[in-house]
Amino acid sequence: MKYTEIKDKTAAELATMLKEKKVLLFTLKQKLKTMQLSNPKEISEVKKDIARINTAINALK
Repeated sequence: MKYTEIKDKTAAELATMLKEKKVLLFTLKQKLKTMQLSNPKEISEVKKDIARINTAINALK
């Protein structure tokens, strides 16, 4: 996900996206602990997506 895709969204859409990504991050961490995660790099990608969404939310303020 690129910042250019995120910056045009409303604050409500960004908040729902942020919540979804945080839930996804939680499930990925759980899968990592139980050795079910095939690609650990997904965790860092989701963290970066969360940071991009937070940046877009702060830019709207």
